[in-house]
Amino acid sequence: MGEIMIINASPRAPKSNSRQYAELFSELYASHTEYYEVRKSNHLTLCKIMENFSDVLFVFPLYADGIPVTLLNFLKTMEANMPQQKPTISVIINCGFMEPQQNDVAVEMLKLFCKKNNCTFGSVLKIGSGEAILTTPFRIFLKLKMKKLAISIITQRHETLQVTMPITKKMFIKASYIYWENYGKKNGITKEEMKNMKIE
Repeated sequence: MGEIMIINASPRAPKSNSRQYAELFSELYASHTEYYEVRKSNHLTLCKIMENFSDVLFVFPLYADGIPVTLLNFLKTMEANMPQQKPTISVIINCGFMEPQQNDVAVEMLKLFCKKNNCTFGSVLKIGSGEAILTTPFRIFLKLKMKKLAISIITQRHETLQVTMPITKKMFIKASYIYWENYGKKNGITKEEMKNMKIE
């Protein structure tokens, strides 16, 4: 094993947390990585490029307890244009929930895709606590698990790993409220307006 194709399947790929996770993985991976983003117009191009890699790492956020439609649509194209040498598929998935196991259903969706298309399913890193873990001292725990993920892929000793911030749920919820209140203030939105179910 050596070079790996990283595919960011976030709907907000250029400005996404997934991009930051991909960059961190590339820093820690012992061999060459090539980074790509899924767009509506590049599905066939990505499938063609994939022929040059034995390993593919999908990086994406959890959407409504499953994979985002960006990835779903790409997988449809990939299924119809599978490389002759089928890649081993690994996953980095993150969610805004504190519990990394919230990502389990989405991971099972990728496993089913691999089973259906006779691809080897590789390693997984399930990340809880969303973008918060990227911007706190707890980032070190993420980095350690990311390093383990990189080693498991390059050695083909596949693992399922998970990480979240080591705090209580009560602390996490309190911090979340403060974050969103401040975010609203920054954008001129009050707490009452944020509670309103009306979507403009």
